[in-house]
Amino acid sequence: MAVSIRTDGEAADLASLSTRSATGASWDQPILLRLVSIALFAGIWEVAGRIPVSFAFPTFSDTIVAFFGLLADGSLATAYLSTLQPLLLGVVLSAFLGVGLGTICGLWRTGEWLVIPVFIVLQAAPVAAFIPMVTFVYGIGMTAKTLAVMILALPVIVLNTYKAVRNVNESLLVMCRSFLGTRWQTVAKIILPDASPVIFAGLRLGVAAGFVGVVLAELLITPTGIGDLITFHRSRADYAEMYATIASIIALSTLTLVFLQWVEVRVFRPESRGA
Repeated sequence: MAVSIRTDGEAADLASLSTRSATGASWDQPILLRLVSIALFAGIWEVAGRIPVSFAFPTFSDTIVAFFGLLADGSLATAYLSTLQPLLLGVVLSAFLGVGLGTICGLWRTGEWLVIPVFIVLQAAPVAAFIPMVTFVYGIGMTAKTLAVMILALPVIVLNTYKAVRNVNESLLVMCRSFLGTRWQTVAKIILPDASPVIFAGLRLGVAAGFVGVVLAELLITPTGIGDLITFHRSRADYAEMYATIASIIALSTLTLVFLQWVEVRVFRPESRGA
């Protein structure tokens, strides 16, 4: 029987190695690295504001103070009540229409030829140029803002759904046909479940585009909600409040997309479902 004997020096080396491994593992954690990235960004922002790079560029600390001031007086909450209405309506309508159109185009070749080129052009076009046209036709109300959100979100959802349906695992389709599955059963039990991860990724990207659309709508159509706060504080040279408003919509969109990505990984990724 072999006996392993280690000297005190070898034991110390092993302890030091394990400590370095544990430290390296902790630094490899994504959350810690993201926090370090945010801290570096905040530090650079603070230094740039104190130099200053521009008289209209506040420090990070002033922006945080302004953000809590906007929260305290209720102006930020009131603005978001107005902003979230066209955003949620536009994203929900885009989700239903986008998944439906993308599925039809993926299953029906004629629909692909007729519809998909339009959405490819919309995705590549400078969409901000369409907003004055929407305003001219539909005015400056909720309808125009909802359409502005849909113009940006719908092409992303349609194209991702179309690609997901067209690239379903062929072996699954062959299996369904071998068991004499109907067309409806093939779509409901094979195509949509297999395409759901990419479809949900398209929905997540559509939400990101919807945030861009609602901000453009409130800046270009009529200054209400977040757009009104940005325009008002810019006109009064309250730059800390203006930057705080911009940072708040960026933070909200980031947190929303992080949550949707977490749902996507936990629910729709096959490798996570099997874990």
